[in-house]
Amino acid sequence: MNRLAHETSPYLLQHADNPVDWWPWSAEAFDEARRTNKPVLLSVGYSSCHWCHVMAHESFEDRATADYLNEHFVSVKVDREERPDVDAVYMEAVQAATGQGGWPMTVFLTADGEPFYFGTYFPPAPRHGMPSFRQVLEGVQQAWSTRHDEVSEVAGKIVRDLSQREIVRQAAEAPGEQELAQALLGLTREYDPQRGGFGGAPKFPPSMVLEFLLRHHARTGAEGALQMAQDTCERMARGGLYDQLGGGFARYSVDRDWVVPHFEKMLYDNALLCRVYAHLWRATGSDLARRVALETAEFMVRELRTAEGGFASALDADSDDGTGRHVEGAYYVWTPEQLGAVLGEEDGRLAAQYFAVTDEGTFEHGQSVLQLPQTEGVFDAEKVASVKERLLAARGRRPAPGRDDKVVAAWNGLAVAALAETGAYFGRPDLTEAALGAADLLVRVHLDEHGRLARTSRDGRVGANAGVLEDYADVAEGFLALASVTGEGVWLDFAGLLLGHVLARFADPATGALFDTASDAEQLIRRPQDPTDNAAPSGWTAAAGALLSYAAHTGSAPHREAAERALGVVKTLGPRVPRFIGWGLAVAEALLDGPREVAVAGPALDDERTAALHRTALLGAAPGAVVAFGTPGSDEFPLLADRTLVDGAPTAYVCRGFVCDLPVTDPAALRARLTSS
Repeated sequence: MNRLAHETSPYLLQHADNPVDWWPWSAEAFDEARRTNKPVLLSVGYSSCHWCHVMAHESFEDRATADYLNEHFVSVKVDREERPDVDAVYMEAVQAATGQGGWPMTVFLTADGEPFYFGTYFPPAPRHGMPSFRQVLEGVQQAWSTRHDEVSEVAGKIVRDLSQREIVRQAAEAPGEQELAQALLGLTREYDPQRGGFGGAPKFPPSMVLEFLLRHHARTGAEGALQMAQDTCERMARGGLYDQLGGGFARYSVDRDWVVPHFEKMLYDNALLCRVYAHLWRATGSDLARRVALETAEFMVRELRTAEGGFASALDADSDDGTGRHVEGAYYVWTPEQLGAVLGEEDGRLAAQYFAVTDEGTFEHGQSVLQLPQTEGVFDAEKVASVKERLLAARGRRPAPGRDDKVVAAWNGLAVAALAETGAYFGRPDLTEAALGAADLLVRVHLDEHGRLARTSRDGRVGANAGVLEDYADVAEGFLALASVTGEGVWLDFAGLLLGHVLARFADPATGALFDTASDAEQLIRRPQDPTDNAAPSGWTAAAGALLSYAAHTGSAPHREAAERALGVVKTLGPRVPRFIGWGLAVAEALLDGPREVAVAGPALDDERTAALHRTALLGAAPGAVVAFGTPGSDEFPLLADRTLVDGAPTAYVCRGFVCDLPVTDPAALRARLTSS
């Protein structure tokens, strides 16, 4: 066992038995490099990364390679999901030097953490123009020992160049109608009208852009925005990206048609998409959107919830194919013969037709990823349900993919928001309870006595790494959604606590820009700062959204001003790269709409008439609207102050921009208030 044996990260623990003498990221590792005058090999990946596993099997489990590493390098292994700051800083360097990036990420550093050589996956033998990993190691070691001054000079120049790079020039104000219209036009130009989505292969689910499109439609009535969102959601849900048996989405599609996924399932993707489909149902009443939202929520609860009530990070792409080999997608793919073996000849043929399973296959070795391509034809609903149930049971007897069961604060915040809203929309209190369980874990385990968040936990044990901006922002977002759904003001209070840290420790007071790490965090070669979305909303724009919602709830001018200043980056980037700042555009839609503030006062929280008004408020599609409900005189929410009943009946108040409409007692009247421009 090496030094990773006592880590909490499942990814690091996967490497604990390697013959490589791994160190976790620590000051001690760099002290050792300084003491021995060795370069540092930094290897960054994550537990469900297919090519990380490949490189581990080919190189890090190889005794000769390990011996060479142990003699000439100090080897440091990092889980990018535990240390997104380390990942971001060195990925920026890799992309600046090579024009591309990815995982596994392989970087060689000086003892001061300065990078001087970069790469991603290296094969065990030269292949496709790539040098072998051993060739790379020998080249780096030779340069280190014979041209040390040159290496140090290169490393210093790289760090200086990085420090001089300006991420983005922040505009002085938030975007307005013109910038949002330009962003919509840009998205229209990149839209794939035949297949849905944006751009070519590989194709990622554009969760944040979809939220912007739905909000833009809600605010302006733009049918084109709704159509892009609706068609993209349908294509994704009918393709192989979506698990047609068990629910939930894979990470991305390797092709433009959403047929063959990269099979890993990530918590953040499923939380974001669950919320998107719930919001699409709210806008359109689509049966498909309702089904996918619920099935995705059920997948998260069934397969990702941990014993402590949180949600695990991911399911692996690879699993045992039944022969002892770990193969990508083995758990999910089928042949016609396998369908017949489970279902019998007649039902096997029906399943093959229904799920587009062919003799040629859509994946490797004649296997097919299940899809729902048909839009015409009649299938017996009971028969299809029986087929799905039997196939799911048979699949459950296959070796399951591994699960990365660390709890990441940010991603759990996204899950809390999605499950709280989905439970409220569809009358599923079990989903709301799951959201409450995860929120409770975040408070009990991740939050310390000063209101500071830890990034991760595992088995109820908090990790050592400090939360980054996305953790504070996404957890606050989840707590705010939970407050609106449950009527429990304590979640608003917790959100305020977290956002206080955002203002105090993550914001640049001069410009209103936001950093990914706190002012008192570990100092890396550069303080990371990125306003663009990746697989999840950027911490910058997620914080802007949570600040805006909190301000709407409380009337806090500092929080609203901070949100508006942070959105200056969206004014700059939204018209230029709308695909990569979708959440910022969605928050800007909320700002332009108010956002609306809805207070529902009732004689009792379990009163049927109060519940009807409350549900109507939650189902209002006005961008970023906040909802408070409780009894008159309650001090749970500032929005309930002085809200009285009209003629003793439950009453709703709608305000925005310091102006309030007349109170209403009828759900239909409230619905009209929430849809008017």
